[in-house]
Amino acid sequence: MRKLSVKTIVAIAIGAALFFVLGRYVAIPSPVPNTTICIQYGLLAFMAAVYGPVAGLLIGFIGHFFIDFSWGWGVWYSWVIASAFFGGAMGLLTRKTALDEGVFAKKDMVTFVVGTVVAHLLAWAVVAPVLDILIYAEPANKVFLQGLVSAASNIVTTLILGLILCYAYAAAKPKAGSLNKE
Repeated sequence: MRKLSVKTIVAIAIGAALFFVLGRYVAIPSPVPNTTICIQYGLLAFMAAVYGPVAGLLIGFIGHFFIDFSWGWGVWYSWVIASAFFGGAMGLLTRKTALDEGVFAKKDMVTFVVGTVVAHLLAWAVVAPVLDILIYAEPANKVFLQGLVSAASNIVTTLILGLILCYAYAAAKPKAGSLNKE
C-alpha cells in the first residue's frame, strides 16, 4: 500500500473538520424527516478531486461520523459509509483531472458533473438505504425516499459548490510553462 503524504494527511484532517462544520451547522432541513440539504458534499467532491480517493473516503467517513456523534442520538453507520463511498468514488472518477496544474478544462467539468450524479445516486439511492434496511431494519419505503431526496439535493449543491471550488482552485494555480525567465 502506498503511504499517504503529510500534505494528504493534513488535507484529510482539514477536510473532515470543514465537512463536520458545514454538515452540522449549515445543514438546511428538508421536508422529509431526518434528511437535510447539505453543502458539505461540494467540499468533499473538490477535496477528493485534488487529493484522491483515499482522502475523499476518509474525509467523508470521519466528517460524517462526527456530525452524527455530535447530535447525541448515535452514529448511523449506513449514512457514514455512504458519505465515505461518495468521497472515494469522486476521488476515483476525477483522478485524471489536472487541478494541481491549474487546469479545469471542459472535459474535466463534464467528468466532475457525471461523477457527481453517478456517485450521489449510488451512495444515497443504493448504499445508504440498503444498509439502513440491513443494519437497522428500517422500512424500505422510508429509507429509499430519504435516499432519493438526499441524492437529488446533494447533486445540486455539489455541482454548485464543487464546480466553483474546482474552477477557483485551478484558476489560482500557475500553469506549467507560464513563467518566463527574464
